Amino acid sequence: MAVVVIAIGAATLACRNGLLGLKDGRAEQTGRQASTAAPDNSSEPDAVDLTERQATAVKFAPVGSRDFALRKTAVGTIDFNENMLVQVFSQYMGKIIKANFNVGDDVKQGDVLFTIDSPDLLQAESALLASAGVLELQKRTLARVTSLLKVGGMAQKDVDQSTSDQQTAEGNYKAARDAVRIFGKTDPEIDQVLQMRKLDSTLPVPSPISGRVVARSAAPGLLTQPGTTPAPYSIADLSTMWMIANVIETDAPAYKLGQEVEVTVPAYPDAIFKGHVTALGSTIDPNSHRQLVRSEIEDPRHLLRSGMYASFVIRVGDPVHSLAVPENGVVREGDGTVTVWVTGDSRHFVKRTVKTGLQQDGWVQILEGLRDNETVVTDGAVFLSNQLVLGDAG
Repeated sequence: MAVVVIAIGAATLACRNGLLGLKDGRAEQTGRQASTAAPDNSSEPDAVDLTERQATAVKFAPVGSRDFALRKTAVGTIDFNENMLVQVFSQYMGKIIKANFNVGDDVKQGDVLFTIDSPDLLQAESALLASAGVLELQKRTLARVTSLLKVGGMAQKDVDQSTSDQQTAEGNYKAARDAVRIFGKTDPEIDQVLQMRKLDSTLPVPSPISGRVVARSAAPGLLTQPGTTPAPYSIADLSTMWMIANVIETDAPAYKLGQEVEVTVPAYPDAIFKGHVTALGSTIDPNSHRQLVRSEIEDPRHLLRSGMYASFVIRVGDPVHSLAVPENGVVREGDGTVTVWVTGDSRHFVKRTVKTGLQQDGWVQILEGLRDNETVVTDGAVFLSNQLVLGDAG
């Protein structure tokens, strides 16, 4: 009987232990399944897990690379190309008789802008007529004394004197004729004055270049003098314009003569005007700590106007090939750091701090913090950052 009791007790204990073991195994298996289904993020405080529905709010792709151009930007104003901007004065004092063009008119080189009544021209033509009369008189005198010399009625010294006087008169005549020619009179016009013996004090003032009238102060009856401002007319060649900017002192070493420039103006936001740097300031403004950079801009359609606000982009070096992330995949935190979100399974996202560089055409250059072909969020990074802050409440 004792042996039977002991055997029954042992069987009961074994059965109980088996049941306990089975329960412990099932509990351990359940714990492993729970761990797999819901990862513990306590070791990753900057990680977010999204449901399948939430994951549709973000887009992600492998990290790519692209070329970033080394460019500098600045703002400035448009101005006339002063190398092709001419203030037209009369070379001589006079009263304006007629002004032929208005502001905005296009003129060609040689077109008469205005005419003046010039007392200097009147005096020069008077001297020409007087010298022509003296020359004619000396020619007749020389001819007479030469004929008398042949018949013995005149001494040789008288002929020599007449010859000298005739040569002097001829030199004075040529000088007077050249003096009138300086005023712009042509040889046919000078011959007409001599033939008709009628003085013409009207002096035309032509345009020295082809361009557009950008300023006018000429008016009939106004007395004009050489070099007295304002000029009667200002003519500008608008095929090229100047873009003048003041760049910050730290960027000054990057600018070189001849660098290509792309200029845009608010009036024509879709137009890009090409040009190149033509002048660099030799000093830094002590008040603003900026340097002058002047560029010559091509404007064949004459769209630009002096005084327009403009911005330019200058290429200062060869493009740099680097990792890049779209702008929507980058988040700028409140402490100034820049972060992106990295994922390996499209559900679990980890925030990572990166170092950025250039930003161009919707892409941000990544200098540190990412490796090539890592999968990052390209759109919806802000959503993940909000989700991280709000947690379950989000």
